[in-house]
Amino acid sequence: MFPSLPGRPGLTDRVVGILSNSPISVPRRQHLARLAAMAYNAAVLPVRSSRSPAMWNLQDYDAILFDCDGTLADTMPAHYRAWLAVTEPHGIPFDEDRFYSLGGRPTRDILSTLAGEAGVAIDLDGAAVRKEEVFLSQLEGILPIGPVVEVVRRCHGVVPMAVVTGGYRDVCQRILGRLGLSDSFVTIVASEDTARHKPDPEPFLEAAGRLQVRAERCLVWEDSGLGIEAARRAGMHWVDVRSFHTPTRLHTP
Repeated sequence: MFPSLPGRPGLTDRVVGILSNSPISVPRRQHLARLAAMAYNAAVLPVRSSRSPAMWNLQDYDAILFDCDGTLADTMPAHYRAWLAVTEPHGIPFDEDRFYSLGGRPTRDILSTLAGEAGVAIDLDGAAVRKEEVFLSQLEGILPIGPVVEVVRRCHGVVPMAVVTGGYRDVCQRILGRLGLSDSFVTIVASEDTARHKPDPEPFLEAAGRLQVRAERCLVWEDSGLGIEAARRAGMHWVDVRSFHTPTRLHTP
């Protein structure tokens, strides 16, 4: 049993459990678990000043990088509904587990993969546009992931921050506007900005370059395996949002 931090009893142990099947070493698992607990507490504990112990741990980085969907905003159920609106008319199978496993990849890339697997000819550009239209039609129902958004608000003006998303820039900007975070980030690295995408480290390295910070001095907030692998390959620290947030599923596994 590892010592829990105040404000979220047992969180450290829960993250260690999530990481138990990971190939990383036990000391590294313990470090990441404590980091997740400290980050969560920084969001939920009362902050008496910018130098409170919980907040200081977040300030001990030169930059903080956030994924958007499933990290800042609870958008994943809406995205899955949009995916079904595109895949089902073409008879393309796409179950919810597979959907979550591909989190972080651009829409067009996912469509190409699914259509190829199903042996279906599809207008990739048209289908991608349709998918985003259906998603945006649900935008008013999108809610923030509270602890993460609170970290953004408390770090604004203290630590430079960026959004690194596999989604389209205009869609990301609409989501940030819905959350009231349009002016919170120095830059957005979207799918249009890099040739390679998560799990490749290029998107995170692009963000670090724009912010003029070293990769190892960045903290990444992510909710997908592909995103966390990208952060690892970039040499960055990360917080796995899944350690304290579970998105609503349309279908119970």
